[in-house]
Amino acid sequence: MSANVAVSRSRTGTRAASDRDGVAANSSSRDRSSPGLKKNQATTSTMPTATRASHNRLRFRDACLDSLALGIGIPAAQERVDDARIASGVGLGVVVAAKHGVRHLYHSAAMETPVIDAQVHAYERDRPERPWVGFLHGPPEVTGDQMVAAMDEVGVDGAILVSPYSMYRYDASYALEVRARHPGRFGLVKPFDPGADDVAEQVEDWARLDGVVGARIMLPDPFAVEADDPGLNRILAAGAKTGLAVNVLCWGNAPLLGGLAERNPDTRIVLDHLGLRQPFQPPAPPEPFADLPRVLALARYDNVAIKITGACTLSREPFPFVDIWDPLQRIFDTFGIERCLWGTDWTRAVALVSYAEGVNAFRDTSRLSDSDRAALMGGNAVRLYGWQPTR
Repeated sequence: MSANVAVSRSRTGTRAASDRDGVAANSSSRDRSSPGLKKNQATTSTMPTATRASHNRLRFRDACLDSLALGIGIPAAQERVDDARIASGVGLGVVVAAKHGVRHLYHSAAMETPVIDAQVHAYERDRPERPWVGFLHGPPEVTGDQMVAAMDEVGVDGAILVSPYSMYRYDASYALEVRARHPGRFGLVKPFDPGADDVAEQVEDWARLDGVVGARIMLPDPFAVEADDPGLNRILAAGAKTGLAVNVLCWGNAPLLGGLAERNPDTRIVLDHLGLRQPFQPPAPPEPFADLPRVLALARYDNVAIKITGACTLSREPFPFVDIWDPLQRIFDTFGIERCLWGTDWTRAVALVSYAEGVNAFRDTSRLSDSDRAALMGGNAVRLYGWQPTR
């Protein structure tokens, strides 16, 4: 795929969703007549911390989208990104203009898109000071230091660190400690309890913390609620208000997620783990993609993206897991590659796939063009979460 085609597909596939996020459509977030964002910097300095953080997160994402339009003008594109980068504190600018277009530039000296694992879990051993509530299949511990070492070994620049519900429920204290120790390597997501009366306020409090990029809802099958559930909708509305992406685990519940997406068009929703039940131990299910048609139906909602996390665990073949690619191609074709995010969730799947295999199956395959691979394995995460790793 040519660079122009790749940019065009990304632009058309995401602008509608961005407009519905209230970024492009909200004239208060920035002045479209200005080549940069400086006009609003004075007013944002007087905002409350939480409001300012959300505002800056939205400005950064909108700047990234605008700079991907080849006709925006080179100086305007660069200034818009630089201003938003400074406001949101995300390290180096994600786009620089070249003479004949826009060229991606992330932190790498080789000017490559960063590799971002869209879902990992870090946790310490069960101990009285922070006891496990339940059990997660995987190693007895994967500390933040161990996770960073594993990422470095396989060439992963950053990751979306999801506080593990199985162990810690709604307590994200360990994830915060990991991020404080490795501030440039992780964007943070935590689950929220839809039954909590103050859940919207909890999401807003979470959004003001450094490194936070998302919230999470757990909807495993069976989950006896409807799309009008007040708690679920409060979380989703808070996601729209704060600019956080709301990640949703909902295997077997694709229609429920569709109803929630329709009720909350201004919220960026990220469907966890392909929306499919995934194994913890071999073998893979006899028909691991049986529910795929219901998942594909969610592509009609512009505000829904999908994590291609744990895909290798659905293979019934050894590495390089060739049998997953035809179903995955259906997802890419239906959602558009710009709404797909690669990841491994490797800690819960060590009996099925190693971290290196989960990375190399996508890095080395001939089924992805270079531009699609870059988008899937990092570029889309930068855009959808408004975050990028730094070292």
